[in-house]
Amino acid sequence: MSVYRNAVWFVKGLQEYTRSGYEAAAKHFAAADLDVDLSGRSFMVTGANSGIGKAAAQEIASRGGTVHLVCRNKGRAEAAKDDIVQRSQNPNVHVHIVDMSSARQVWEFAQRFSQDNALHVLINNAGCMVNQRELTDEGLEKNFATNTLGTFILTTALIPTLQKAEDPRVVTVSSGGMLTQKLNLDDLQFEKGAFDGTMAYAQNKRQQVVLTERWAALHKNIHFSSMHPGWADTPAVQSSMPSFHAKMQSRLRTEAMGADTVVWLAVSAAAAKQPSGLFFQDRKAVATHLPLAASRSSSQDDDRLLAALQELALKFKP
Repeated sequence: MSVYRNAVWFVKGLQEYTRSGYEAAAKHFAAADLDVDLSGRSFMVTGANSGIGKAAAQEIASRGGTVHLVCRNKGRAEAAKDDIVQRSQNPNVHVHIVDMSSARQVWEFAQRFSQDNALHVLINNAGCMVNQRELTDEGLEKNFATNTLGTFILTTALIPTLQKAEDPRVVTVSSGGMLTQKLNLDDLQFEKGAFDGTMAYAQNKRQQVVLTERWAALHKNIHFSSMHPGWADTPAVQSSMPSFHAKMQSRLRTEAMGADTVVWLAVSAAAAKQPSGLFFQDRKAVATHLPLAASRSSSQDDDRLLAALQELALKFKP
């Protein structure tokens, strides 16, 4: 990573990504934006058994939406469902067991789901930060398989279903960490040099932002957005970044604070009025590059990323 990007990003994070950053931004939120009735609208949330995904699912269910929880672990998923139903008094919460790091499973799930269900909003929240290079059963680097390829396949496979819906949206939970990365097409699965899990995760999150921009250009009738939830105190942060969590714990956002912009992008009329393809933080579109950071990729490279993922995804399509 660029030392300059890292330093500028961390200073920015201390100002904006913490609990106090959220509280300052929230003073300008319009409360009416989330005063919506979601009855009759269907939402899919990946990685929804805990953290930001569960918090977002809870808010959607509380407003009457039908929620599809896509999770890897059946026991934790069912417990999350029971909690969401109890707190929202909304029985329309459904569990789907899918390992987002398995390209074949993601394809098969999306194809089954599309046969029997409508979908208005897809929330790509599932994420992975493995700090040692690890391969899936399909021979893919696990961070890339989950964060990039899994997200790509699920979104691609569900676009035809979304296109049938009124006001369709795709919200991808990225990370401000992507600001430290320039798109690297030469080593998508981190096979060269020493492996750095934090860098791999940030590179995946840069890829998600690029994909959001490309999807927005290709599919004009769907509203695409990506976002940064800030630094939130979630189980994923606790397990993947224990040192960071220990140092920053008192300054981290709650899960609900991290999920706020996810929900705003998924349900509010105000979000739908924003141009498609933008990157958001605390309900505002923000820059996808730090000043003077030399992290921009060319449109040709963005297209190459899309083409590489299309080629790889097709290898696992049933």
